[in-house]
Amino acid sequence: MSGPSGRAALALLLALPLPLPGLLQARPRYEPTWGSLDARPLPAWFDEAKFGVFIHWGVFSVPSFGSEWFWWYWQKEKREPYVKFMDTNYPPGFSYEDFGPLFTAEFFDANQWADILKASGAKYVVLTSKHHEGFTLWGSKYSWNWNAVDVGPKRDLVAELATSVRNRTDLHFGLYHSLFEWFNPLFLEDATNAFKTRKFPTSKSLPELYEIVTKYQPEIIWSDGDGNAPDTYWNSTGFLAWLYNDSPVRDTVVTNDRWGAGSICAHGGFYTCSDRYNPGHLLPHKWENCMTIDRSSWGYRRDARLPDYLAIEDLVKQLAETVSCGGNLLMNIGPTHDGRIPIVFEERLRQVGAWLKVNGEAIYGTKPWRAQNDTVTPGVWYTFNPEEGKVNAIFLNWPVSGILELGEPRPKLGETQVKLAGYKELLKWVALEEKGMIIALPQLTPQQMPCQWGWTLQLTDVN
Repeated sequence: MSGPSGRAALALLLALPLPLPGLLQARPRYEPTWGSLDARPLPAWFDEAKFGVFIHWGVFSVPSFGSEWFWWYWQKEKREPYVKFMDTNYPPGFSYEDFGPLFTAEFFDANQWADILKASGAKYVVLTSKHHEGFTLWGSKYSWNWNAVDVGPKRDLVAELATSVRNRTDLHFGLYHSLFEWFNPLFLEDATNAFKTRKFPTSKSLPELYEIVTKYQPEIIWSDGDGNAPDTYWNSTGFLAWLYNDSPVRDTVVTNDRWGAGSICAHGGFYTCSDRYNPGHLLPHKWENCMTIDRSSWGYRRDARLPDYLAIEDLVKQLAETVSCGGNLLMNIGPTHDGRIPIVFEERLRQVGAWLKVNGEAIYGTKPWRAQNDTVTPGVWYTFNPEEGKVNAIFLNWPVSGILELGEPRPKLGETQVKLAGYKELLKWVALEEKGMIIALPQLTPQQMPCQWGWTLQLTDVN
């Protein structure tokens, strides 16, 4: 390159900004096929988060009896307790649609909800934007006169909670969305046609999904309710390809596996496999245990009794088991029709948060260890912090003897250190022959205990 023109070109070339390293790699484009979509790496934040809160809220919160499947059990299955409940408490001819204006949410304070969620230690929240009843908690263009802006609260409940969660917490905001609707005439017509016609997904379900993603930018799309229709009927792969390629949340969004008959536990982002799924062993694919504090219902129900609610000991056990086996725990609460989180749910969430304040290092950002639970002492679950090379042993029962035997760790004399989370001093231990160790727990009064339900031993320098 010689002469004035060559030098000018060289100067121009040198003046150009260097491309950033990230720009050299083109963003992958995903095809609308399961083979392509399933190959998308799950955004790292989801595995690191470990714990989320599920919120089931809708018109079913008005009768708040039996289950959030109230409409189906009453009108379709005609279950006796539901029919009797309506006959006893409501006038003849009262329809499920008549519950809509009674879903008032007058006590709903999104800031208060956000503060409770933050106190729980959860890292993400999933709100039912629309359950199988079809009522949307936002003013959907595709749900005329059956949404929270037109009927009932006359408020955009999704927008209010999204704003408060983002302004007051570091939680990732997610939305649940039901693909099908029990009694929507268009869905029933498609079902009669063996899903050869697609009136319902093209005019209702898919437009809603695009609407909530564009409007609220949720980082989790928790799909549900395929109505026994295949994913081709729902065009799930087409929607997911757009979500991963072109949507405003394409880099951070995670999705589950409920995208049509046959997709559960086989396709999508993380696997849920079934409600309250807790396999008790390591799985090769990232999974989530979605479960309820009320043992029998996802929605709030006034007929619940105290023993129906899981105690904090049960919740800590579920969290330890789930995380040690590589899962996330999504713990469900059901608010009331007037917008309150019932005190029993608030207490449980705050208790979990108090436990995580002490034991969070054994949960957040951990990886499964080579053993998930102990082979000698029951009720001991392991997690691993790769950065520090630290093994966490979460034990659910404090031994009366004050001596805890662990069968899995292989300690190294003069190197292995044992700490109790929330307690300053190092603990004394003795190695057993091939592997395993005996640990002397500190003698503490109940007031000196770092927490009340489940404790963590932090082991460094173990094989």
